[in-house]
Amino acid sequence: MRIGILQQHNTDDTRRNMQRLAEGIGSLAQRGAELIVLQELHNTTYFCQTENVECFDLAEPIPGPSTAYYGELAKRYGVVIVTSLFERRAPGLYHNTAVVLERDGSIAGKYRKMHIPDDPGYYEKFYFTPGDLGFHPIETSVGRLGVLVCWDQWYPEAARLMALRGAELLIYPTAIGFDPHDTPEEQERQRMAWQTVQRGHAVANGLHVVTVNRVGLEDGVPFWGTSFVAGPQGELLYEASTTEEESTVIDIDLGRSEQVRRWWPFLRDRRIEEYSDITKRYID
Repeated sequence: MRIGILQQHNTDDTRRNMQRLAEGIGSLAQRGAELIVLQELHNTTYFCQTENVECFDLAEPIPGPSTAYYGELAKRYGVVIVTSLFERRAPGLYHNTAVVLERDGSIAGKYRKMHIPDDPGYYEKFYFTPGDLGFHPIETSVGRLGVLVCWDQWYPEAARLMALRGAELLIYPTAIGFDPHDTPEEQERQRMAWQTVQRGHAVANGLHVVTVNRVGLEDGVPFWGTSFVAGPQGELLYEASTTEEESTVIDIDLGRSEQVRRWWPFLRDRRIEEYSDITKRYID
């Protein structure tokens, strides 16, 4: 499969952000991309840095204007697109939702972000209700996609459940950056921990991982880019810049997962009869 990624810096000009994404999608398609992955909440700046009720005006229904916009691009270029949208489900009920658009422009499926952070500069619990669609891969013409979103990437349970339901690769639209008050050493430890845990999901499940992050300074927060593709042994097949926008096509061999799982049959050797306590919050 040929995967296109767009690591982009966003501004307050939503229309221009979307125009640039459309240009990037067209360019990636012309270079042979079959699947194009966008970053988390890609239409706007990352508004969750503050708690502001006016930001709810950015939300939209699904289907809605953005699914129509990106669906038309998917159909025009004959590609599958993974989008990340601020969903208005009902008055006062909003989700952080990834929507996958099929080659014909239709909605192949959606995933509502399950794990919602609440940290300084990432006040997502103010905006998003936790997802209620579970961990289910989305069937597409290019394969069965295990789509998760950002904070989900720290949780091995989410990746495992996608794998157990037959996901052929794991995809994480992302918006994460540094606390500018942290030391450079601490910033680097966090960035590498973020990448390492996801490469661990690749190894533990024998699957490729595709992560696309935003980049650049937004309201004082420097997003660290580093979009990457890892193979089923955690090997880095591609790693983007920490500071620059990137538009790249990466070739992956989905069939390699089968071979790696034959060498390392982790799913075979799981002791599922001993794992019931995993559903507890904590074991005293």
